[in-house]
Order: sequence, then C-alpha cells, then structure tokens
Amino acid sequence: MLTNDEQKKPQIPANVRAARLAQRIVMLIIGAAMMSVALEIFLVPNHLIDGGITGISIMLSHIFGIPLGILLTLLNLPFLIIGYKQIGKTFALSTLFAVILMSIGTQLLHPVAPMTGEPLLAAVFGGVILGVGVGLVVRYGGSLDGTEIVAIIVAKRMPFSVGEVVMFCNLFILSSAGFVFGWNNAMFSLIAYYIAFKVIDVTLEGLDQSKSVWIISDKFRDIGEALTERLGRGVTYLDGEGGFSGDNKKVIFVVITRLEEAKLKSIVEDWDSEAFVAIGNIHDVKGGRFKKKAIH
Repeated sequence: MLTNDEQKKPQIPANVRAARLAQRIVMLIIGAAMMSVALEIFLVPNHLIDGGITGISIMLSHIFGIPLGILLTLLNLPFLIIGYKQIGKTFALSTLFAVILMSIGTQLLHPVAPMTGEPLLAAVFGGVILGVGVGLVVRYGGSLDGTEIVAIIVAKRMPFSVGEVVMFCNLFILSSAGFVFGWNNAMFSLIAYYIAFKVIDVTLEGLDQSKSVWIISDKFRDIGEALTERLGRGVTYLDGEGGFSGDNKKVIFVVITRLEEAKLKSIVEDWDSEAFVAIGNIHDVKGGRFKKKAIH
C-alpha cells in the first residue's frame, strides 16, 4: 500500500534509475580525476593554489609536510556533515565520493613529474582542467570544496549571494598564499582561479548556451510560425496586458541557442520592425521541442 507522498512521486523504471546512477558515478570519477591532475601535475608543483578548502590544504601541506590527500579529506569532512544536514543526502554522498576519489588521486599522482615548470602555463592549463573537473562534479550533484557548502548555507541566512560568499572567502585564501609562496605565485594563483571559475560556467552551461526570448508583436502568429519553420523551434503564446495601455497582448516565448540569436532577430525584423524583443541567458533546458534544425 503506497502512502500519499509515494503516490505523488513519478514511478521511474529501475533500468532508468540504474542508468542515471551509473552516469553520475562515471562523471564524478572523471571530475575528481581531472581535479587531481590539475593539482598534482600543474598547480602544486609550481606552488600555485586553488581557492577554498583546496587552497588551504595546499598551504598547510606545504607548511607542515602533511600529504595533500589527507588534508583534503579531513578538512572537507565537517562541511560534508553540515551539507548532509542542511542540503540533502544525495548531495552529501556525491560530494563525499568525489572528495575521497580526489584525495586518492592526489596521493597516486604525487610522485609524477609536473607537466611544466612555467608558472603561467601551469596556471592556464591547471585552471582549465580544474574548472572542467569541478564543473562536472557540480553538474552531477556534488561538490569538491567545503566552502561552497558554507556559501549555500550563509546565503540562505544573510543578504549575500552564494557567489559573493565564495568570492570573499577565496580572495582571503588567495591573498594568504602571498605569505606562504610569495606574491608572484599568489598572482599566478589568482589567474588560475579566474580561469577555473570561467571554465566551470562553460562546463555547467555548455558551449552552446541556450537563450530565452520573449517577443511582443501584433503579428505574433506570423512570427511564431516563421520561428517554428525556419529555426525548428516550438513556440508558446502567452497572454499579456499592457501596463500603460491596458490592451491585451500576445507574448511569444521561445528558447534558442546563442548561434540562432542573429537569425531570430532577422526573422522578427522581417515581420515587425517595431516588435519588442527581450533575450536572456538560461543555464539549462530540457524537454519540449528543442531540436536542432538547419537555419535558412
């Protein structure tokens, strides 16, 4: 006998759940492995650090001679417990799995010779690999750094965004690197952190970033049909009301890729040069009629 809550949940076939779990595990492994490579093959040998708990672990490892993998696990554990209580079981377990893999990876790669001894090259390539690794882990429900968990919790209780909290913590940590590794290395670390930050966004959003578009025009039907025919996009007609005029308006809503933005503007311009068009970035889109079609 199912409870009311269980009846409300969608019944997902066991094979689908298994496939999703397998995909998550594989991506977490890849992400953690890339993080290990970025740290031990590029950043750590050149005395460069990342932000957050990882950066603190690198500095403490350098000062006290404690293996980096041990510090990464020990320093992240308290935040994992907080994350389990405040954010959820799946997130905490995914994070624990990824952190342990990352710690093991750094231990295994520690004896391997660095790819380069040039700090700038290490910052650039280490930042890119680190960004992809962290992005994959976050995309599939985990985290590789406890400061992100703290940021999520603090943002719920204080008038700061998650990004602002993370940025404040990391600026303090990266500044501390100047006293440990020297200010040149601290500045190279800042370059690596900035690159990683940008690459994380690309990994989460994809290279082919989607955009949401709202169009208000009296020729909404013609424009909507043209978008469907020439871009292969499904459109939705929404009811609106003019704030000044009080007139009823039809609003076209459609999701496109950034490569299709210029063509969409051209289509709208052809039908109504006075149409109102608003375009915004979106992080993800699923379902519906969102399939590629040749632009013509």
